[in-house]
Amino acid sequence: MSNSGAHDGRVVRIAGPVVGVAGLPGIRLYDVVRVGHLGLVGEVIRLQGELATVQVYEDTSGLRTGEPVSSTALPLVARLGPGLIGQVYDGLQRPLAELAALSGDFLSRGQETSPLPFQKRWLFSPLVKTGDHVAPGHVIGTVPEGHALQHRIIVPPGVYGRISEIRSGEFTVDQTVAVVELEAADRARPGDGRSLTLTQDWPVRRPRPVQTRLDPQEPLITGTRIIDTFFPVAKGGSAIIPGGFGTGKTVTEQSLARWADVDVVVYVGCGERGNEMTEVLEEFPKLEDYRRGGTLMERTVLIANTSNMPVAAREASIYTGITIAEYYRDMGYDVLLLADSTSRWGEALREISGRLEELPGEEGYPAYLATRLAEFYERSGRVVCLGSQAAGARTGSVTIVGAVSPPGGDFSEPITQGSMRVAGTFWALDYDLSRRRHFPAINWTQSYSLYDLGMWYERTVMVGWGDAIREAMALLQRETELLEIVRLVGPDTLSESDRALLFVTRMLREDFLQQSSAHAIDRFCPVEKTCKMLTAILEFHHQTTAALAGGLPLAQITNLPVVADIARMKEIPVGEVAGQIEALIERLHRQFDEMRQGERR
Repeated sequence: MSNSGAHDGRVVRIAGPVVGVAGLPGIRLYDVVRVGHLGLVGEVIRLQGELATVQVYEDTSGLRTGEPVSSTALPLVARLGPGLIGQVYDGLQRPLAELAALSGDFLSRGQETSPLPFQKRWLFSPLVKTGDHVAPGHVIGTVPEGHALQHRIIVPPGVYGRISEIRSGEFTVDQTVAVVELEAADRARPGDGRSLTLTQDWPVRRPRPVQTRLDPQEPLITGTRIIDTFFPVAKGGSAIIPGGFGTGKTVTEQSLARWADVDVVVYVGCGERGNEMTEVLEEFPKLEDYRRGGTLMERTVLIANTSNMPVAAREASIYTGITIAEYYRDMGYDVLLLADSTSRWGEALREISGRLEELPGEEGYPAYLATRLAEFYERSGRVVCLGSQAAGARTGSVTIVGAVSPPGGDFSEPITQGSMRVAGTFWALDYDLSRRRHFPAINWTQSYSLYDLGMWYERTVMVGWGDAIREAMALLQRETELLEIVRLVGPDTLSESDRALLFVTRMLREDFLQQSSAHAIDRFCPVEKTCKMLTAILEFHHQTTAALAGGLPLAQITNLPVVADIARMKEIPVGEVAGQIEALIERLHRQFDEMRQGERR
């Protein structure tokens, strides 16, 4: 973004981050401008006659009326190319390490630096040759990035033609690696060519085009049992995690970042506390990436827009994050976008709307809040990428998981309700569960998933998966009813079969749904282990029901040694799961048989 424009306007009105500007003829909605002598970055959000209203993404303290404003004649764009992985950006895609090097620990306003390392040289290996026809989305070469990640250089949207020149070797991000002779319809004059570099710019508010959108057919495996069994999110789907303070939203998102079955993670800290982002910045470079090797940071892009940064930049951080995610999706990768939290984004919209003196909607939020939320979540999806051929089509996905921080844990507030209308999965965090130290504190009676992924589980994991899940959920729902009776009239009114059901559901809660993110083995549970653990608990339930029907006392059943073995299933190493749990089920059958025989004698 340049500091100079064809015309200079002037500041005529200041209301916090909202500035009125006059004297910018030809200015367009969402054009980026530089405001004041410091060159603060802003974006035009309203045009009314000769007055342009600008949303400034930096602190406007000290700005005065009459100071100059220049237009860049460009919208807010993200710079996309090698070097994104491992970076820590602010909401405007300015690398924080570079800004700190320029201005120290306290960032100066109006600073500008390249989003990508412009001096670093990247090894480009071409995949096309002179004379090949290319179109938007075609991969012309690769560049190694991060640990074992190939950054695929793709033809930008709108470029059609034949390769007239292709190079190989080491290049900076701004050097030409290929020249495309444009097709006749795109030429300004005969022989026109388009130079391609390792980078491309893209307006953050505009979704990147795709060839075809695909139906969600495969779950995003997270390694969290309650999610992968009861409330899965599809790869390319969307989910929200609402919960009050201390219920574990950030920990859940960090766990997803580490263990989810994706190639690239984009983590957007939108208005979160600085200490939480500091924890992410300190831990991610140290955590091992068990999928690709190296560290987790080597497949992660962080966007840090903490609560002490300018409020207006929160909106930009969300759009910058989703644009970067779509860029890696277009290479054919599976991407996970974590937004923590969308509530802070909504609060920024409410503040800007109030300064614009717009008619407020529910609880003071702007009337277009639901539309903005829908536009964001609808940029998720599993797609056939541009440039894919019928044979061996390149597919990619963006899965969006947004944390929501409803005041007082009230899920009826506008941001939670607006997100629920468009997100496919709802993981409701429960304050009471978190107080009982039950983590993840996802409430199984309030949460839901709208994705029908049963066929994938039946085909890939276990025949009868759907029946097992429905049976387990029915038990947990029945437990809720029985606990209500216990609270009203006491436990003595329950029959022995009801007390047995409560014993089994306690197993489900404590030995299956409860999971420790700090335990060396239990922090990640493959879906195959999840399946076998659930099978063992349900088999115990079936044997218990049959034993009670045969006249055996519940006290004798609950004292069986196999009960302790079931509680320790979490600690079984992944490589030993099949053998150990099968042996556990055999012991279960044997102990029940011995108990029956002893009762007959």
